[in-house]
Amino acid sequence: MDQLQGSAWFLKIDLRSGYHQLRVHDDDIPKTAFRTRYGHYEFLIMPFGLTNALAVFMDLMNRVCRPYLDKFVIVFTDDILKYSKSKEQHEQHLKLVLEILRDEQLYTKFSKCEFWLKEVQFLGHIVNEKGVHVDPAKIDAVKNWSTPKTPTKIRSFLGLAGYYRRFISNFSRIAVPLTSLTQKNKPYEWGPKQEEAFQTLKQKLCDAPVLTLPDGNNDFVVYCDASNQGLGCVLMQRGKVVAYASRQLKIHEKNYTTHDLELGAVVFALKIWRHYLYGTKCVVFTNHKSL
Repeated sequence: MDQLQGSAWFLKIDLRSGYHQLRVHDDDIPKTAFRTRYGHYEFLIMPFGLTNALAVFMDLMNRVCRPYLDKFVIVFTDDILKYSKSKEQHEQHLKLVLEILRDEQLYTKFSKCEFWLKEVQFLGHIVNEKGVHVDPAKIDAVKNWSTPKTPTKIRSFLGLAGYYRRFISNFSRIAVPLTSLTQKNKPYEWGPKQEEAFQTLKQKLCDAPVLTLPDGNNDFVVYCDASNQGLGCVLMQRGKVVAYASRQLKIHEKNYTTHDLELGAVVFALKIWRHYLYGTKCVVFTNHKSL
């Protein structure tokens, strides 16, 4: 979503039964056959549920929108997100997108299209000109999440929380008591540490900050830290937080010296944000003097 930086106007277009707008190749029609008590039927258009349906449809959408991809268009299955920095751009981009859909004979569902938006919900996030933050619907789900009773339910909670880990400082360290209960051949014992970690993650998700979207490749600052529980780092640009990142220590890393752990935190940060930092000058802060 980094390409949305600086955008002030958004548009969402939803195709009408997108899969059904593709014809099945004549040679493959018999492969879609199914039988009912009323007779034998075959699909002439691509049905939902076929193994390669998503890949074929995404390939079509990427080819159709290729001239504008990552310039002012993002495609995710049958959803098209258009973003612009001004009203004039927005009007021009809207015309271009509708023209290309018309030329390719792809039809939208008007009731699901949203025009002239100042903020947009996309892939579980809310994006506006100020930055990106967690979708309030997801926050409500977290607030109402009951205490997990099984390892499977812990994994479900960590799956949702982990999707938004970029918003949570030291996510991996906080989650250690919970992830330890998901290990095989380990008794499930929910205690005060697990409850504290569970409630802390819920609270941090509910109070998640608005993260800024990177503006160019300059003025990045990385803060790194390490402990005997994990590695953590923060990426900032011009005084605003872009993302948080963290992970637990691997088994062999638990034997590292403090110097090596702190250096490992720096390496972890530079690797995970390589796409921002590669080829640029940035400032890295660590609290280990010998580094």
